Amino acid sequence: MDFRTACEETKTGICLLQDGAQEPFRVRLHLARDLLMVQEQDVVCVSGEPFYSGERTVTIRRQAVGGFGLSIKGGAEHNIPVVISKISKEQRAELSGLLFIGDAILQINGINVRKCRHEEVVQVLRNAGEEVTLTVSFLKRAPAFLKLPLNEDCACAPSDQSSGASSPLCDSGLHLNFHPNNTDTLSCSSWPASPGLRWEKRWCDLRLIPLLHSRFSQYVPGTDLSRQNAFQVTAVDGVCSGLIQCLSAEDSLDWLQAIATNISSLTKHNIKKINRNFPVNQQIVYMGWCEAREQDALQDRAYLPAFLALRGSCLYKFLAPPVTTWDWTRAEKTFSVYEIMCKILKELEFSNLFAVLHCIHSFFAAKVACLDPLFLGSQAAASAASSSSMSSKAKSLT
Repeated sequence: MDFRTACEETKTGICLLQDGAQEPFRVRLHLARDLLMVQEQDVVCVSGEPFYSGERTVTIRRQAVGGFGLSIKGGAEHNIPVVISKISKEQRAELSGLLFIGDAILQINGINVRKCRHEEVVQVLRNAGEEVTLTVSFLKRAPAFLKLPLNEDCACAPSDQSSGASSPLCDSGLHLNFHPNNTDTLSCSSWPASPGLRWEKRWCDLRLIPLLHSRFSQYVPGTDLSRQNAFQVTAVDGVCSGLIQCLSAEDSLDWLQAIATNISSLTKHNIKKINRNFPVNQQIVYMGWCEAREQDALQDRAYLPAFLALRGSCLYKFLAPPVTTWDWTRAEKTFSVYEIMCKILKELEFSNLFAVLHCIHSFFAAKVACLDPLFLGSQAAASAASSSSMSSKAKSLT
């Protein structure tokens, strides 16, 4: 069975992704029952077998009304090539499958403009003649500050802008009837035919994060500093989503709750499957990630991820989730439950001893009941005996 088709979609939305030192760029998050997909836009050839291409060559003609019918943004002053930011409604039908919003212009009639400033590209296009051959490549990670539309429905209105200053962060309309030989009235139908290949803009998978045993955090790694409206998800194999930035606090909270719900559901289901291999007195009650604070002489606060599991009468601390039975024998640390109780009671200075014991015992019993009510019933006698022994042991401590 295809792993992805078995997933049930629960949430989809647009966010920004901060990946390393790059400028944030827009991605689509696609949350399924057991998978988080981080997707970016790309242009795919749809003529025959789909494939991706780094560069495409398109030939267009200047029109008497509307010019090239394109607008551009960006430039070398922002360390990116000039990109197509709008396509006029009049030209969109002819350009369908050829040019897209977000295409970076790499060459104009063979002239390399990859590292040209915005105004330089505008001047090259104004003086390029009636027929222009563009070499383009879709800029998958266009910086968010360009504010490019996500689809082709946003069109520029035709006008005659043959002069005037242009701005790299504003749409420069290339309606450009400036060329001195531009005296003929040309129609869209006079554009040369495209070489047969057709293209389509699609959302393509950038990263796939399996949610089982994955962890997510709003905090800067190793600290207790919370990021605003941002989080990252890390899979059990170490694959990280990158820093996902939401547009609002409400949107960030919605995503965190949805991801947490799916992870919790998968964990509970996995616990029930694992418990089939363990005897009744060695059942897993709880497991999950936490942040453990380590005492570091060079740093006041140092937090590291730790995986905790409460199984039988012991609390286990792992560096990674246990997968096999053998993994349970290789825990980083193992604590007996009664030892943990003694440490907790020491902090409370043994005040209200029996009330604390009762609360802790009730908590563990409730956890077990949530996962397997039959187990609680079968352990009623054992629980009573355990409580009695704990009470006598607590008396000896006092």
